[in-house]
Amino acid sequence: MTSVRAAARSALCRLLGMAVTLLVTSFLVFSSLYLAPGDPAAFLVRGRSPSPDELAAIRQQYGFNDPFPVRYWHWLDGVLHGDFGRSYLFHQSVASVLWSRLPATLLLVGVSTLMIAVVGVGAGIVGALRRGTRTGSAVLLMVTVGAAVPSFVAAIVLRSVLGVKLGWFPTIGNGTGFVDQLHHVVLPAIALSVTFMALVTRVTRSAMLDELRREHVEVALSRGMPRGAVIRRHVLRNALGPIVTVCGLLVSGMLVSTAIVETAFGMSGVGSLLVQCVDELDFQVVQAIVLLVVAAFVVVNTAVDLVYPLIDPRVRAAGGAR
Repeated sequence: MTSVRAAARSALCRLLGMAVTLLVTSFLVFSSLYLAPGDPAAFLVRGRSPSPDELAAIRQQYGFNDPFPVRYWHWLDGVLHGDFGRSYLFHQSVASVLWSRLPATLLLVGVSTLMIAVVGVGAGIVGALRRGTRTGSAVLLMVTVGAAVPSFVAAIVLRSVLGVKLGWFPTIGNGTGFVDQLHHVVLPAIALSVTFMALVTRVTRSAMLDELRREHVEVALSRGMPRGAVIRRHVLRNALGPIVTVCGLLVSGMLVSTAIVETAFGMSGVGSLLVQCVDELDFQVVQAIVLLVVAAFVVVNTAVDLVYPLIDPRVRAAGGAR
């Protein structure tokens, strides 16, 4: 009963911490518009010379004349109700602009996450179990090369070789229909996940090697237990903690990296939208995207913290002992 209360208290504290973090982030994101040099109203009429009356009308329309706390409260209240304001560039609600771009980015991140989980974790396991062999050395070489290749370099190479030269995959656009979209997203997903796969492989290999050196693993093997069963029950299960933690950090971080990959492959996603709106000074959309990225990062990491004790019983036991 005590352990259940401790777990509930820990979960509540993490959820409260997540709420406070999101609140502070929302304040910083909203403040960024007013930290930028110049008059926010002038951004809306850039390219021409507005009259003082026109600028006054714009300030009145967008609430720039209100005190800062009032503007922040109105914006925060709108965000909590799904209203991020109106895009200066697209002349429609920010929510509708985001919803039109979000599916492409979610598909890209989803396919990339699958590649990271399958290839990264699989290669890390093989690298640990085949340490000292040619296979293990090949895994280390793959990790070294993959970690050193930026996503934009991977995008250029993939487009040139697999897209243009061999013609196996399309190199631009989102595609139409689910199958065609999957075909279009393969190269961007590989470019996005190359570095992340290398990092997950390295963490998985290191965690597996640490567990393989444990005394209880050596005892189990010396007693004749099947090596496969020992690997599954005592090595891989105990190594899942750091692997899941790193995967959670990388998945949330991928949302930022999509900006480079989507731009390189001409995809209409949230990442390319962020680049476009930063260039066009559409702060309403930029604020919404930054807030969503931070929210995804905080939510994913909170979820990992909550799931960690379920993955590693040693953490749960340590929490109960306290």
